[in-house]
Amino acid sequence: QVQLVESGGGSVQPGGSLRLSCSASRSSLPYHVIGWFRQAPGQEREGVACISANGGTTLYADSVKGRFTISRDNAESMVYLQMNSLKPEDTAVYSCAVAATMATVPTLSSGAYAYWGQGTQVNVSK
Repeated sequence: QVQLVESGGGSVQPGGSLRLSCSASRSSLPYHVIGWFRQAPGQEREGVACISANGGTTLYADSVKGRFTISRDNAESMVYLQMNSLKPEDTAVYSCAVAATMATVPTLSSGAYAYWGQGTQVNVSK
């Protein structure tokens, strides 16, 4: 079982920045793809970004390309999501997730992920 804890959410004005962190409890984390997802009220969960086990491959949703950056520190079992130029439409609960198997390739499809954190709220408004 993997426990994930997100932090770093909050309220920010449009154009601002936030850095989300995801802490994992299991030492095998470095061998799995990690993803960030978000869900706004009344909307389906959306894959935002994901990163391969060694950090060499990243994928981003078109809506966040050029604004968000995902990174990981395997030594510390941490994954980060740097969010810049935030827009009101980025408002959502953001969750990190660990892929079901070590064989999973980077994907923004939520079905590939087996372990989820509780999420952290991000609000972007004037």
